[in-house]
Amino acid sequence: MISVKNLSHSYNQDENFAVKNISFEVADGETFGFLGPSGAGKSTTQGILTGLLKLQDGEVIVASYDLRKVQNERFNKIGVSFEQSNVYGKLTAKENLEYYAKLFDVPTRDPMELLHLVGLDGKENIRASEFSKGMKHRLTFARSLINNPVLWFLDEPTTGLDPAIAATIKDIIKEKAAQGTTSFLTTHNMFIADELCDRIAFIIDGEIKLIDSPKNLKLQYGQKLVDIEYIADGNIVKEILKTVDKLERKRIGEIVNNYEIRTMHSKEATLEEIFIQVTGRGLHYDEITK
Repeated sequence: MISVKNLSHSYNQDENFAVKNISFEVADGETFGFLGPSGAGKSTTQGILTGLLKLQDGEVIVASYDLRKVQNERFNKIGVSFEQSNVYGKLTAKENLEYYAKLFDVPTRDPMELLHLVGLDGKENIRASEFSKGMKHRLTFARSLINNPVLWFLDEPTTGLDPAIAATIKDIIKEKAAQGTTSFLTTHNMFIADELCDRIAFIIDGEIKLIDSPKNLKLQYGQKLVDIEYIADGNIVKEILKTVDKLERKRIGEIVNNYEIRTMHSKEATLEEIFIQVTGRGLHYDEITK
């Protein structure tokens, strides 16, 4: 669905690259996460893939279309949910979707159905300028589905949403994945990526550091630990033991056989911990330095 080879982009057309010689592929039906802090190159890459930025250097195929050629019909196949909402404030929620639907040459979805999907039913006749930031974000998300995209670009899809609405958005993404929609998700939220993505890429300073599935990354970089809480001589004792260490595995068996277990569960590294281990940087370093 997406093929990127040796992609580079410089906003000033000089040696200061926002994206530098990156290559990756996204398979049909895959939810692919593009992970990194702000300023890492996520939005630049997405801008090129969606046609907002002109391709400067490299080969990029999106939904079977070569971006070196002007083929506007490709927009019928893609949907984009921007982190920064760009809805029309003077139009109502319903009018926003009706207007956007007219831009496509393919069948579109019912605006009221989409507003209901994101919890904006009852708000359809209110101007978008009166919406909160979270409501505008939901309207932008709904708009990205209007043309039944086969390739869906999601930029920080749960940013600024309360937990209940964020859960709804995640459920919609999972449902579309089950239906075979290909998704390209850019985020700095490792928990969202872990939950939704089949594979992820770590990008920092415009370069991809690695690409793999969340499960494989945890197996490769995460310590295999067991957190045990048990009762000994009337006291609550907690131990964290490595399953890869022979003596500590033996200790796990001793505890299980000789004490009353209160809790016991395995522990694995989070994607954020792995990101720091691989890149040497946290996800929010840019907010301090910029």
